[in-house]
Amino acid sequence: MPFYEHVFLARQDLATGQVEALTEGFTKVLADGNGRVVSQEYWGLRSLAYRIQKNRKAHYVMLVLDTPAPALAEMERQVGLNEDVIRHMTIRIDELPTEGSAMTRRGDREGGPRGDRGDRPDRGDRGDRGDRGDRGDRGDRGDRGGRGERPARASASAGE
Repeated sequence: MPFYEHVFLARQDLATGQVEALTEGFTKVLADGNGRVVSQEYWGLRSLAYRIQKNRKAHYVMLVLDTPAPALAEMERQVGLNEDVIRHMTIRIDELPTEGSAMTRRGDREGGPRGDRGDRPDRGDRGDRGDRGDRGDRGDRGDRGGRGERPARASASAGE
């Protein structure tokens, strides 16, 4: 049977238990069509890049499937009819993944979310900045809060 990855986004106002119930319902549709869910990952409630149907966030769920095409078509039909699902996408893959998705591996990196910057000091520890020298006379700050005065614009009259 062919392999697929299916991701769906559920509305932000659903509880996690309701999202799990949705996933179980879709899994049952696949099982009825002689398919199976190899793995499932709940990525959590995440912000969307843009608003979708008045939702700024969504629950992300990914399913790795080993299923025949008719069972997949029925599951996608059920997903499309469900009002709690705001977006979904299915792609065919050549082989089953041997490790978790990039979203689950993201938290496994050493050093937390900024693990690729291990050689940099923490924000609180800026180290010795050395002698920065005198900043000189800051002058009259006036009513602009030290940002200086705007340069005067040259106005051209129609009669000149």
